[in-house]
Amino acid sequence: MAATLGRAAFTGRLLPRGEALRPIDPLILSQSRVTFSFLVLLPVLWLSRGAGRLRLPASDTWQLFLLGIFGVAASNYFYYLAIQRTNVAVAIILQYTAPVWVLLYMVMRGLERATAQRVVAVALALAGIVLVIGMVGSGGVRLDTLGVAAAMLAALAFACYNVGGHSLLARYDRWTVLLFVTSSASLFWLVVNPPWKIAAAHYSAVEWTFLLIFSLLSVLGPFSLYFAGLQHLEPTRAIVVSCLEPVFSIVIAAIVLGEVIRPVQMMGIVLVLAATLVVQLPDRKGAATVVEPIE
Repeated sequence: MAATLGRAAFTGRLLPRGEALRPIDPLILSQSRVTFSFLVLLPVLWLSRGAGRLRLPASDTWQLFLLGIFGVAASNYFYYLAIQRTNVAVAIILQYTAPVWVLLYMVMRGLERATAQRVVAVALALAGIVLVIGMVGSGGVRLDTLGVAAAMLAALAFACYNVGGHSLLARYDRWTVLLFVTSSASLFWLVVNPPWKIAAAHYSAVEWTFLLIFSLLSVLGPFSLYFAGLQHLEPTRAIVVSCLEPVFSIVIAAIVLGEVIRPVQMMGIVLVLAATLVVQLPDRKGAATVVEPIE
């Protein structure tokens, strides 16, 4: 739903009955998304846990600060820039190759073995990317180069978040990590796009209301549901179920916005989803590579 709303915001098609709304830039969408989420999450955790439990060692605070910039802020911005320049299907499918890049990093570091299962996953992902972006069998269709590059950068930033956050998530609960990364991402965006520039854009009350609802719908709501699901499902089953996200995103965008997916691209989508499942399913030792959502 958030992906479709983002695309509608970029094309000015948010309001019903054909009414137009001024297109919203991916930067302000990304900035408001993390800032509103932080402002809502901070008092909730402060009141429920107390200020003492929200203090972390300086080394971990700096690590979370960098993770918020190069993981959350970067993945959010490039993801929505990709949606603006291409479409929902291309953006979300290319971002869903993140588990493959996590795996390649782990193999290069010697932390994982290049098993046959994992090699097949990488091959499936690369073949899927080629088909999704129209490099072969596209019938003359060429996607926006900047949009495709942004989607791949989003996937790499998403992978960076999961690699960098792995040890932190082993020591701190997910909500604490989310609080700190959204706070650092918010501070970063304040430097890039300070308040006076936001004020100069003269966003209306309707647009600010949309941005607030969007942030709750795309961050805090999904995270609450996903973490609740992890309490009732094994990580492997949660991974499989979470792969329905791009399927729903593509279907909703097709119904609401009329986005068309060509047969060759659909084949690529299936290959990427297969790669995502294969790379995250447990190996013979029973260990699964869990990549948590942060789109």
